Amino acid sequence: MLARMVTPGNRVADVGCDHGFLSIYLVQNGISPRALAMDVRRGPLAAARAHIDECGLGAYIDTRLSDGLRECRPGEADTAVIAGMGGPLMEKILTESMEGAVQLKELILQPQSELGRFRRFLKRSRFVILDEGAVYEEEKYYFAMKAVFRECVTKECDPGGEALQKAENGRALGEFCKEEFGPLLLARRDPVLRQFLCFRKGVLEELAEKLSAEPSERTRERLGEIQEELRIIESAQEYYREAGQQGKRE
Repeated sequence: MLARMVTPGNRVADVGCDHGFLSIYLVQNGISPRALAMDVRRGPLAAARAHIDECGLGAYIDTRLSDGLRECRPGEADTAVIAGMGGPLMEKILTESMEGAVQLKELILQPQSELGRFRRFLKRSRFVILDEGAVYEEEKYYFAMKAVFRECVTKECDPGGEALQKAENGRALGEFCKEEFGPLLLARRDPVLRQFLCFRKGVLEELAEKLSAEPSERTRERLGEIQEELRIIESAQEYYREAGQQGKRE
Protein backbone atom coordinates (compact mmCIF):
# COMPACT_ATOMS: atom_id res chain seq x y z
CA MET A 1 0.00 0.00 0.00
CA LEU A 2 2.76 2.44 0.92
CA ALA A 3 4.87 1.58 -2.12
CA ARG A 4 1.90 2.08 -4.44
CA MET A 5 1.55 5.67 -3.22
CA VAL A 6 5.16 6.60 -4.00
CA THR A 7 5.47 8.43 -7.33
CA PRO A 8 7.72 6.32 -9.60
CA GLY A 9 11.14 7.89 -10.07
CA ASN A 10 11.13 9.70 -6.72
CA ARG A 11 14.00 9.32 -4.28
CA VAL A 12 12.61 8.22 -0.93
CA ALA A 13 13.51 8.95 2.68
CA ASP A 14 12.03 6.21 4.87
CA VAL A 15 11.67 7.64 8.38
CA GLY A 16 11.63 4.97 11.07
CA CYS A 17 12.76 2.38 8.52
CA ASP A 18 12.92 -0.47 11.06
CA HIS A 19 14.41 -3.39 9.08
CA GLY A 20 14.61 -1.52 5.78
CA PHE A 21 12.15 -3.69 3.87
CA LEU A 22 10.21 -0.80 2.31
CA SER A 23 13.36 0.84 0.91
CA ILE A 24 14.49 -2.52 -0.45
CA TYR A 25 11.10 -3.14 -2.08
CA LEU A 26 11.02 0.30 -3.69
CA VAL A 27 14.47 -0.07 -5.25
CA GLN A 28 14.13 -3.73 -6.22
CA ASN A 29 10.89 -3.02 -8.07
CA GLY A 30 12.21 0.01 -9.91
CA ILE A 31 9.89 2.45 -8.14
CA SER A 32 12.68 4.51 -6.61
CA PRO A 33 16.21 4.95 -8.00
CA ARG A 34 17.61 5.65 -4.53
CA ALA A 35 16.43 5.46 -0.93
CA LEU A 36 17.55 6.74 2.44
CA ALA A 37 16.64 4.39 5.29
CA MET A 38 16.64 6.29 8.59
CA ASP A 39 15.89 5.27 12.16
CA VAL A 40 16.44 6.78 15.59
CA ARG A 41 17.57 3.40 16.98
CA ARG A 42 20.91 1.81 16.17
CA GLY A 43 19.62 -1.78 16.41
CA PRO A 44 16.99 -1.59 13.67
CA LEU A 45 19.32 0.51 11.53
CA ALA A 46 22.02 -2.18 11.75
CA ALA A 47 19.42 -4.80 10.77
CA ALA A 48 18.35 -2.62 7.83
CA ARG A 49 21.98 -2.30 6.71
CA ALA A 50 22.41 -6.07 6.86
CA HIS A 51 19.26 -6.70 4.79
CA ILE A 52 20.30 -4.06 2.24
CA ASP A 53 23.74 -5.66 1.87
CA GLU A 54 22.20 -9.14 1.54
CA CYS A 55 20.18 -7.83 -1.42
CA GLY A 56 23.22 -6.19 -2.99
CA LEU A 57 21.63 -2.75 -2.86
CA GLY A 58 24.25 -0.88 -0.85
CA ALA A 59 24.98 1.42 -3.81
CA TYR A 60 21.35 2.50 -3.97
CA ILE A 61 20.19 2.63 -0.35
CA ASP A 62 21.96 4.62 2.34
CA THR A 63 21.29 4.17 6.06
CA ARG A 64 21.44 7.01 8.53
CA LEU A 65 20.87 7.45 12.26
CA SER A 66 18.26 10.18 12.48
CA ASP A 67 15.59 11.49 14.82
CA GLY A 68 12.74 11.93 12.35
CA LEU A 69 13.69 13.94 9.26
CA ARG A 70 16.50 15.87 10.91
CA GLU A 71 19.33 14.15 9.05
CA CYS A 72 17.64 14.28 5.64
CA ARG A 73 19.49 17.06 3.81
CA PRO A 74 17.75 19.57 1.50
CA GLY A 75 17.36 18.17 -2.01
CA GLU A 76 18.29 14.64 -0.94
CA ALA A 77 14.81 13.13 -1.28
CA ASP A 78 11.58 13.76 -3.16
CA THR A 79 9.30 11.62 -1.00
CA ALA A 80 9.27 11.00 2.74
CA VAL A 81 7.56 7.91 4.09
CA ILE A 82 6.62 8.04 7.78
CA ALA A 83 4.77 4.91 8.82
CA GLY A 84 4.11 2.52 11.66
CA MET A 85 4.06 4.98 14.54
CA GLY A 86 1.47 6.91 16.51
CA GLY A 87 -0.19 9.97 15.02
CA PRO A 88 1.08 12.36 17.75
CA LEU A 89 4.68 11.21 17.19
CA MET A 90 4.34 11.74 13.44
CA GLU A 91 2.90 15.19 14.10
CA LYS A 92 5.93 15.96 16.28
CA ILE A 93 8.36 14.75 13.60
CA LEU A 94 6.77 16.90 10.91
CA THR A 95 6.45 19.94 13.17
CA GLU A 96 10.14 19.80 14.09
CA SER A 97 11.16 19.47 10.42
CA MET A 98 8.39 21.52 8.77
CA GLU A 99 10.79 23.69 6.77
CA GLY A 100 12.17 20.60 5.05
CA ALA A 101 8.84 18.76 4.86
CA VAL A 102 7.15 21.47 2.79
CA GLN A 103 9.99 21.28 0.25
CA LEU A 104 9.35 17.59 -0.46
CA LYS A 105 7.24 16.60 -3.44
CA GLU A 106 5.06 14.31 -1.31
CA LEU A 107 4.59 12.69 2.08
CA ILE A 108 3.39 9.10 2.44
CA LEU A 109 1.97 8.80 5.95
CA GLN A 110 0.57 5.86 7.92
CA PRO A 111 -0.34 6.85 11.48
CA GLN A 112 -1.24 4.03 13.85
CA SER A 113 -3.48 6.15 16.09
CA GLU A 114 -5.54 9.35 16.29
CA LEU A 115 -6.08 9.61 12.55
CA GLY A 116 -8.70 12.33 12.83
CA ARG A 117 -6.42 14.53 14.89
CA PHE A 118 -3.57 13.86 12.45
CA ARG A 119 -5.66 14.81 9.40
CA ARG A 120 -6.64 18.03 11.14
CA PHE A 121 -2.95 18.73 11.80
CA LEU A 122 -2.18 18.26 8.09
CA LYS A 123 -4.97 20.64 7.15
CA ARG A 124 -3.74 23.30 9.60
CA SER A 125 -0.24 22.86 8.19
CA ARG A 126 -1.57 23.46 4.63
CA PHE A 127 -1.12 19.92 3.35
CA VAL A 128 -3.64 18.42 0.93
CA ILE A 129 -4.43 14.70 1.00
CA LEU A 130 -4.28 13.45 -2.59
CA ASP A 131 -4.75 9.73 -1.99
CA GLU A 132 -5.72 7.36 0.80
CA GLY A 133 -5.48 3.63 1.29
CA ALA A 134 -6.71 1.04 3.77
CA VAL A 135 -5.76 -2.60 4.35
CA TYR A 136 -6.75 -5.26 6.86
CA GLU A 137 -3.99 -7.70 7.77
CA GLU A 138 -3.56 -10.11 10.68
CA GLU A 139 -6.63 -8.72 12.47
CA LYS A 140 -5.40 -5.13 12.29
CA TYR A 141 -6.48 -2.13 10.22
CA TYR A 142 -3.94 0.16 8.58
CA PHE A 143 -4.73 3.51 6.98
CA ALA A 144 -2.34 5.52 4.83
CA MET A 145 -2.46 8.86 3.05
CA LYS A 146 -0.46 10.72 0.44
CA ALA A 147 -0.13 14.44 1.20
CA VAL A 148 1.34 17.38 -0.68
CA PHE A 149 1.94 20.92 0.54
CA ARG A 150 -0.96 22.99 -0.80
CA GLU A 151 1.25 25.41 -2.72
CA CYS A 152 2.91 22.45 -4.48
CA VAL A 153 -0.26 20.81 -5.83
CA THR A 154 0.09 20.54 -9.61
CA LYS A 155 -1.88 19.00 -12.46
CA GLU A 156 0.76 16.28 -12.63
CA CYS A 157 0.20 15.11 -9.04
CA ASP A 158 -3.57 15.69 -9.04
CA PRO A 159 -4.97 15.85 -12.59
CA GLY A 160 -8.02 18.08 -12.71
CA GLY A 161 -7.82 18.75 -8.98
CA GLU A 162 -10.10 15.76 -8.38
CA ALA A 163 -8.63 14.70 -5.04
CA LEU A 164 -8.69 18.24 -3.68
CA GLN A 165 -12.30 18.69 -4.82
CA LYS A 166 -13.41 15.43 -3.22
CA ALA A 167 -11.58 16.20 0.00
CA GLU A 168 -13.03 19.69 0.37
CA ASN A 169 -16.35 19.67 -1.48
CA GLY A 170 -17.60 16.13 -1.02
CA ARG A 171 -21.14 15.26 0.03
CA ALA A 172 -22.18 16.99 3.25
CA LEU A 173 -21.12 14.27 5.68
CA GLY A 174 -19.82 16.80 8.13
CA GLU A 175 -16.22 17.93 8.25
CA PHE A 176 -15.47 16.01 11.45
CA CYS A 177 -16.72 12.74 9.96
CA LYS A 178 -14.52 13.19 6.88
CA GLU A 179 -11.51 14.01 9.03
CA GLU A 180 -12.04 10.98 11.26
CA PHE A 181 -12.43 8.42 8.49
CA GLY A 182 -10.77 9.99 5.45
CA PRO A 183 -12.51 12.12 2.82
CA LEU A 184 -11.20 10.11 -0.13
CA LEU A 185 -11.88 6.71 1.46
CA LEU A 186 -15.44 7.84 2.08
CA ALA A 187 -15.80 9.38 -1.39
CA ARG A 188 -14.99 6.04 -3.04
CA ARG A 189 -16.83 3.96 -0.42
CA ASP A 190 -13.72 1.98 0.43
CA PRO A 191 -14.66 -1.59 1.47
CA VAL A 192 -11.94 -1.88 4.14
CA LEU A 193 -13.14 1.33 5.77
CA ARG A 194 -16.68 -0.02 5.71
CA GLN A 195 -15.47 -3.16 7.50
CA PHE A 196 -13.59 -1.01 10.03
CA LEU A 197 -16.72 1.05 10.76
CA CYS A 198 -18.62 -2.14 11.65
CA PHE A 199 -15.75 -3.38 13.80
CA ARG A 200 -15.33 -0.08 15.63
CA LYS A 201 -19.07 0.22 16.22
CA GLY A 202 -19.13 -3.21 17.84
CA VAL A 203 -16.20 -2.35 20.11
CA LEU A 204 -17.84 0.88 21.24
CA GLU A 205 -21.24 -0.71 21.85
CA GLU A 206 -19.63 -3.43 24.00
CA LEU A 207 -17.68 -0.81 25.95
CA ALA A 208 -20.80 1.32 26.46
CA GLU A 209 -22.63 -1.68 27.89
CA LYS A 210 -19.86 -2.33 30.41
CA LEU A 211 -19.63 1.31 31.45
CA SER A 212 -23.40 1.54 31.96
CA ALA A 213 -23.06 -0.93 34.81
CA GLU A 214 -20.53 1.30 36.62
CA PRO A 215 -22.25 4.69 37.08
CA SER A 216 -19.92 7.54 38.03
CA GLU A 217 -19.22 11.04 36.78
CA ARG A 218 -16.22 9.82 34.78
CA THR A 219 -18.09 6.91 33.19
CA ARG A 220 -20.96 9.23 32.28
CA GLU A 221 -18.49 11.52 30.54
CA ARG A 222 -16.95 8.58 28.71
CA LEU A 223 -20.37 7.30 27.70
CA GLY A 224 -21.11 10.70 26.20
CA GLU A 225 -17.89 10.51 24.16
CA ILE A 226 -18.77 7.00 22.99
CA GLN A 227 -22.26 8.04 21.94
CA GLU A 228 -20.82 10.91 19.91
CA GLU A 229 -18.36 8.59 18.16
CA LEU A 230 -21.15 6.13 17.46
CA ARG A 231 -23.20 8.94 15.93
CA ILE A 232 -20.35 9.81 13.58
CA ILE A 233 -19.85 6.15 12.63
CA GLU A 234 -23.55 5.73 11.90
CA SER A 235 -23.46 8.84 9.71
CA ALA A 236 -20.65 7.30 7.67
CA GLN A 237 -22.47 3.96 7.45
CA GLU A 238 -25.60 5.71 6.22
CA TYR A 239 -23.46 7.26 3.49
CA TYR A 240 -22.48 3.77 2.36
CA ARG A 241 -26.11 2.57 2.42
CA GLU A 242 -27.29 5.53 0.37
CA ALA A 243 -24.59 4.84 -2.22
CA GLY A 244 -25.72 1.21 -2.45
CA GLN A 245 -29.35 2.19 -2.90
CA GLN A 246 -28.45 4.72 -5.56
CA GLY A 247 -26.42 2.09 -7.41
CA LYS A 248 -29.38 -0.29 -7.44
CA ARG A 249 -31.66 2.42 -8.86
CA GLU A 250 -29.16 3.19 -11.60
